[in-house]
Amino acid sequence: MTLSNLRLLLTACAAATAFGTAVPALADGPSGEMLASTCAGCHGTDGASLGPAAPTIAALSTDYFVLSMKDFQTGKRPSTVMGRIAKGYTDDQIKAMAVFFQSKPFVRTGQPVDAAKAKEGKALAKKFCESCHEDEGRIGEGVGVLAGQWLPYMEFSVADFRAGTREMEKRQAKKFEELAEAHGDAGFSAILHYYASVK
Repeated sequence: MTLSNLRLLLTACAAATAFGTAVPALADGPSGEMLASTCAGCHGTDGASLGPAAPTIAALSTDYFVLSMKDFQTGKRPSTVMGRIAKGYTDDQIKAMAVFFQSKPFVRTGQPVDAAKAKEGKALAKKFCESCHEDEGRIGEGVGVLAGQWLPYMEFSVADFRAGTREMEKRQAKKFEELAEAHGDAGFSAILHYYASVK
């Protein structure tokens, strides 16, 4: 075998090896990061929303992210566009995005709140919300992160829960009922201003 032929053979082997390892990578589909990039238009880069039109989705637990997407797909959770968007993803793609977003920090940019309401809301949140939304709402295993979340989004969410268009667990429903009876609309507003103020 000539030196020229040997070089051709080695080049062919190298190309075959490279192709052989590339095929499984392509077969795995897009990464969580690639899929998550399609969310940036509304939810911000890495899920850190820059405005009240959409919530921050960074740092959500994988279970909560997957459950939310499933509820959007089935219509169990009301939405404007998320129901249609969620239907475009497979279970594996949703899980990949969930893992990606959970790994990203929840960025709190600060927003205007009523300081008096926030002060009142701190005590109410401790009494009515802390058992699920721990560490001033920074931890939300299965319930979402509230600390520093956009106030308009939280207001819309609470309105959906109270109207019955968004399903609540029994414990949450009981707390909502107790809060409404004791403090009315003002109690909910105070709590939301408090959570929006948490840095």
